Amino acid sequence: MSSAQSFLLLLALLVACSSAVPTEKKQRAVDKGLSDLEHEEDGDHNADYDHDAFLGHEDKKTFDQLSPEESKDRLAIIVRKIDKDGDGYVSEDELKDWIQYVQKRYIINDTDRMWKDHQPDEDNMLTWPAYQKRTFGYEDDPNEKGSRTEAYADMINRDRRRWEQADKNKDGRLSKEEFMDFLHPEDAEHMREIVVMETIEDIDKDKDGQIDIEEYIADIWGDDDDDDEDDEDDEEKNEHGEPDWVASERDQFKQFRDKNQDGKLDKEEIKEWIIPEDYDHSSAEAKHLISSSDNDKVCR
Repeated sequence: MSSAQSFLLLLALLVACSSAVPTEKKQRAVDKGLSDLEHEEDGDHNADYDHDAFLGHEDKKTFDQLSPEESKDRLAIIVRKIDKDGDGYVSEDELKDWIQYVQKRYIINDTDRMWKDHQPDEDNMLTWPAYQKRTFGYEDDPNEKGSRTEAYADMINRDRRRWEQADKNKDGRLSKEEFMDFLHPEDAEHMREIVVMETIEDIDKDKDGQIDIEEYIADIWGDDDDDDEDDEDDEEKNEHGEPDWVASERDQFKQFRDKNQDGKLDKEEIKEWIIPEDYDHSSAEAKHLISSSDNDKVCR
């Protein structure tokens, strides 16, 4: 069997196995890597993560509705696209390029959709008043008493702060490229401080400007979905009544995230957590998929 055939078999198996993946824990918005899902759960490999990384979240939904034969046919077409040099093999670099393309495609498509929805002006620029009115219904100053947008003051002020950071030339308007940075700040170097700031605001309940271990655990072990309660009933619990993965996250916090061992994450530690600079998700996923294509243990 050629490398391309072996790789295609792996991907087809990923499609067939994805429905058996257990419910995942909540993730930080920018700590998702290539998928909303965790790459491993309780030490077991999560095939759905690979599925998301390789296909993109939206295309994954389409593949989930296909029969195994239809999935193989479509995957064969994708593999031919990945194999840029046409040698019949999928190299690690080719796979890395494809994964990066899939992730960038989502950002571009999402920006295109939102850009059209907000109807930029005749100069193909978007103004803040137009954005605020389209998003919140009115252009009123949310900080004025009795304003029609007063109830949305926190959200509007937060968006305005992000808007001003995305506005590189400080002309008060956003180009389409700047709007992309506004919508997806985690992918723009000059927006990363805003991402850290928003993360602290979301998690820091005692408002001391840092994140302690209980705030950290509360964020990733959120009870957002009533449907998750049944899943949690099936999880193994430790002596403190927590799922085993929570204990693992506590260890992660103490051993790796809290660099100075003061019991809290400061801005730099938070930045390293949510936007690590020394980890290339696309390259790591490409290595994993290539190595798994020769591994019989594709799905557990």
